[in-house]
Amino acid sequence: MSIQNIPFQSIDWTKISKTEHKGETGIAYWQTIQLQGLRIRMVEYSRGYIADHWCEKGHILHCLEGDFVSELKDGKKHTLTKGMTYVVSDELSSHRSVTENGVKLLIIDGAFLKLKVE
Repeated sequence: MSIQNIPFQSIDWTKISKTEHKGETGIAYWQTIQLQGLRIRMVEYSRGYIADHWCEKGHILHCLEGDFVSELKDGKKHTLTKGMTYVVSDELSSHRSVTENGVKLLIIDGAFLKLKVE
């Protein structure tokens, strides 16, 4: 999938409906904007949220409120707090999110994060 030009637009998140996604424990609420080759999400994880799967997808993830742990399948753990960001390309790690107290995130992913082998 190629990335297309995106004209200027503003996003009023109060007008984007939320979808509910159950975790192993807790619930994730997503507000999603889908563009050609690009997905932008405002995501909130409830208290006690543990993702129900290991994700292989690449993301740019920015913590807006709260804190969470990004667990890697290899056992490493990275704690992110308000104002912190992580970046990873597709297929470079198996990761999942865990939060004790809840968190609000801005997550951007898309074709530009596809793994490139040179």
